[in-house]
Amino acid sequence: MNAIHGAIRFGLSLAPSPRVCGLLRTCRDTLQEWRQRQRLRDRLSELSDRELMDIGTTRGEIDYVASNRTIDPRGSLQC
Repeated sequence: MNAIHGAIRFGLSLAPSPRVCGLLRTCRDTLQEWRQRQRLRDRLSELSDRELMDIGTTRGEIDYVASNRTIDPRGSLQC
């Protein structure tokens, strides 16, 4: 008798628990955010110093901007 038949025989569920699913979802989301930050760092690093000045940042602020995407390095924007 293999493990699957044994589990079914004793009424054990082979489906992952909600906690495991939540953990996997959190890991996936964290990895996706990390990849987005890395792509943003790469794109900003490809810009010239002049282009970076045009968007209001410097080469030294690239890591900060990529890690804090919701924060405007120039302060609050007024429309």
